[in-house]
Amino acid sequence: MTSKIRVGVIGVGHMGKEHARVYAALPNAVLGGVFDADMDTARKIAKQHRSLPFSTDSFEVFLDSVDGVSLATPTSSHFDLGKKVLLAGKHLLVEKPITNTTDEAKILVALAKERNLVLQVGHIERFNPVLQALEERLTRPRFIEAHRLSPYPGRSTDISVVMDLMIHDLEIILHLVSSPVQSIDAVGIPVLSKSEDIANVRIRFENGCVANITTSRISPEKLRKIRVFQDDAYLSLDYQKQEGEMYRKKGAEITREKILVNKDEPLKKQLQSFVDCIQNKALPLVSGDHGTRALQLAAQIADEIARTSPKPDWLKNE
Repeated sequence: MTSKIRVGVIGVGHMGKEHARVYAALPNAVLGGVFDADMDTARKIAKQHRSLPFSTDSFEVFLDSVDGVSLATPTSSHFDLGKKVLLAGKHLLVEKPITNTTDEAKILVALAKERNLVLQVGHIERFNPVLQALEERLTRPRFIEAHRLSPYPGRSTDISVVMDLMIHDLEIILHLVSSPVQSIDAVGIPVLSKSEDIANVRIRFENGCVANITTSRISPEKLRKIRVFQDDAYLSLDYQKQEGEMYRKKGAEITREKILVNKDEPLKKQLQSFVDCIQNKALPLVSGDHGTRALQLAAQIADEIARTSPKPDWLKNE
């Protein structure tokens, strides 16, 4: 009988507490502990899931208790904490974006490869059943349109909406198109943050595909949709509702059919995959290299926004 993988969570705030919840319920994993700068929060989450109630502030004691770690802290800490985890010989799932810079990301990727450790990046939409339904019907995408809108979160505002939300769609589109980027045309404006809260980018790929992505974190509604136009069909899928439709041209008419999606919790599928990769010594679906490529494209978009979009008056003296 294969032994269960001991997994811990660093940072049990908004996202990390959900990681702890899922790990505690996985059949081939055990929640080995949680670690947080707020020890009261760490004890509360540990007790809630019957994990070992770590009341120590020793990071080393925590790492000794696990085989792998989910890192769900602010992006600015991903590199330093991720490096410590990997140097301790522990497998790592780090929330997106992988790090602040591509140079930092490349160091983590190289370190994981040197030590033969799993390095997975938390691009959760890759585990959304909607994407599997899309991939099963994908031929050659010609035009992709993605919208990702949400109300102001009050968190992750230390990074721009490009790094916070748009990066989900960038990673997916890089995966679907599988072609080098030829050109980028981007605009963005800050509204409540010092960095962009609304952004739009048009990406042209060398194979001719064009992607148009709109992202906002000051929308009154939540929306996460992707539309893919290809030679034989038009696919429209909703990540949030986990449903979709496919349109085809038949003679002089356009037919519509519902796409069957086997609904499931993407986070559960993502963390199960991480545990399976540790157990089976397999490559993750979203590797450190994938996360680095998405980060690199996001950084290029942010640079283009900085070049073409002037700061509003209220930010000019900041």
